[in-house]
Amino acid sequence: MTTKSYFIPSKTVTGEVWQKPQVNIVAPHFNGQRFFNPWEREERNQAALFKWILTRQSQTWPRWCQNQQFSVPPVRYSDSLNAWKVWFVGHATLLLQIGPYNFLTDPVWGERCSPFKNAGPKRVRAAGIALEDLPPIDAVLLSHNHYDHLDTASLLWLHEHHQMPIITGLGNGVYLRQHGINVVELDWWQSHAFAEGVDIHYLPAKHFSGRGVRDRNAALWGGLSVVTPHGHAFFAGDTGYAPHFQEIKQRLGAPRVALLPIGAYEPRELMKQVHMNPTDAVQAHKDLATRNSISMHFNTFQLTDEAIDAPAQALTEALFKQQVPEHEFVVMLEGEGRVC
Repeated sequence: MTTKSYFIPSKTVTGEVWQKPQVNIVAPHFNGQRFFNPWEREERNQAALFKWILTRQSQTWPRWCQNQQFSVPPVRYSDSLNAWKVWFVGHATLLLQIGPYNFLTDPVWGERCSPFKNAGPKRVRAAGIALEDLPPIDAVLLSHNHYDHLDTASLLWLHEHHQMPIITGLGNGVYLRQHGINVVELDWWQSHAFAEGVDIHYLPAKHFSGRGVRDRNAALWGGLSVVTPHGHAFFAGDTGYAPHFQEIKQRLGAPRVALLPIGAYEPRELMKQVHMNPTDAVQAHKDLATRNSISMHFNTFQLTDEAIDAPAQALTEALFKQQVPEHEFVVMLEGEGRVC
């Protein structure tokens, strides 16, 4: 009996050379050397951030959580481009089945989200779908290069088995092309013609990037939308709250479904510029004017100080306070699918 890969052990993580991407563009979010968030120039207190990293209690989550079992996704969901289903794999990894196409967001099956084999945040639960149970993947939507979003081992496995393109932001190809992976790099608001009637747009986010000390903010971060004649599926990536949600709605219309982060937000003073909390996420849901939001970026890796169950509880409270029906912004279990 073959053992399925619900996560990739740390010992198989492939090393990489940290390089500074070379980007030559003119944009209001690029100063010639680095990308930055255009909405505000305030930087996080680096001394306070360093102190928190040294003194935080990073082992307050359970050591392991068992997932419920769900059916595996079909090879192709539908011949109709108007039929959609979203599967929550875990953290920021979701499978979008839009008609006959399968898209995977920020695929992370690695045991750790870290450059080190034996250190760094370790998953407390398996992915909700085993790698072998994935349908044929037509494209990966990659938001940015942090280790809990760009997992080299997972991308190499997917490349070997699916040979799919990766759609991402400017500068991120340097981490992937060295492995022979096909990469499409886009600036904010640029789009890639994926198939007839289907375009993939790279969109703004309020965050930062870097995999080592030499490449901080040298590659772009963002969200992505799969745009069809029947609406668009918006994947927010990692982001703090900012006016970009309103602009996305103005330019592309209200998403048919929005995948919004709700975790990794405490201590708030250090995290608010780069990660939304559930209150921010509900406001983003309202800015986007979507009726279908799905929670992500929680429940797998302890990245910050809140308890493992705090994001879901805080989301319920935020929905009540902001008078948003609970069925509009849901928390799915790992491996669960939802028709949108």
